[in-house]
Amino acid sequence: MATEKLPLAVIIVSWNVAAHLDRCLASLKHALTTDEVAAAGWVVDNGSTDGTAEMVRARHPWVELHAQGTNLGYVRANNLGLAALLDKAEALWLLNPDTVVPEGAVRTLLAFLESHPRAGLLGPKLLNADGSLQECAFRFPGLTQVLFSLGKMPDRLYYSALNGRYAPALFEQAEGFEIDHPLGAAMLARGDAVRDVGLLDDGFFMYCEEIDWAWRMRKAGWQTWLVPAAEVTHIGGASSEQARPATTAYLWESRARLYGKHRGWLTRALVRGLVLRTFSVRDAQAESTDWAAAYGRILAAWRGRGLA
Repeated sequence: MATEKLPLAVIIVSWNVAAHLDRCLASLKHALTTDEVAAAGWVVDNGSTDGTAEMVRARHPWVELHAQGTNLGYVRANNLGLAALLDKAEALWLLNPDTVVPEGAVRTLLAFLESHPRAGLLGPKLLNADGSLQECAFRFPGLTQVLFSLGKMPDRLYYSALNGRYAPALFEQAEGFEIDHPLGAAMLARGDAVRDVGLLDDGFFMYCEEIDWAWRMRKAGWQTWLVPAAEVTHIGGASSEQARPATTAYLWESRARLYGKHRGWLTRALVRGLVLRTFSVRDAQAESTDWAAAYGRILAAWRGRGLA
């Protein structure tokens, strides 16, 4: 006899953000209880040294904790949860530990998923800590987004469609709207879509994995939506800002993989030339050995065969 699936499983990957995670789990438990949603909760801790595992065991026993002895990276850690929970829940929510989930958000996302049968990925409207709108929906990156990232486009156009942004008015409407990809901080996936396209690509240590997932889902016929009626607060950068040269390297290494997988030869060649030229100069002027190492990693990634 088949076991009935839960409506939702929530997977949170943490690394040395015990205070953020404590607040996130408390808000999530309250939201699930208030919204009357039965859900499994998983925390995969990537070898934290700040007492994260002890805090979860003591304060949030309803969560299943998987404490790793080392940092597996964001993607591999999420995939542990996805692989274990995929056949146990209809939807899987990848939630960052620096988020706060209010009442109604879970119920709204699950209702939207049910009413849109081709929706593979959903993103809520993300808010900054002060309640202002956080950028949380984007078009797939091409040439112009890289120009902005390298500081070669006017700042006044940064929040425009040229840089893959959607009009702010869309986030104030009641109904959802289709997007290319959400920010990965609170990304909800339909189980059937994950079974169709597979787990996150663990070739991405961190960054760009949500873009790749959404791109793969688009190619397989699934839709991605932003649901403004569901709001989640996201502090942002709590883990990644702890190691800036290394995370900069991870970002640009991931972008190299992303463009190699999803963009045609001409776009790859143009972007590759821009990146190599820019980071060769930065490498020559590196202000520390840590930054020199990061620039070296970036240059190696963009010289790789996948971008030839």
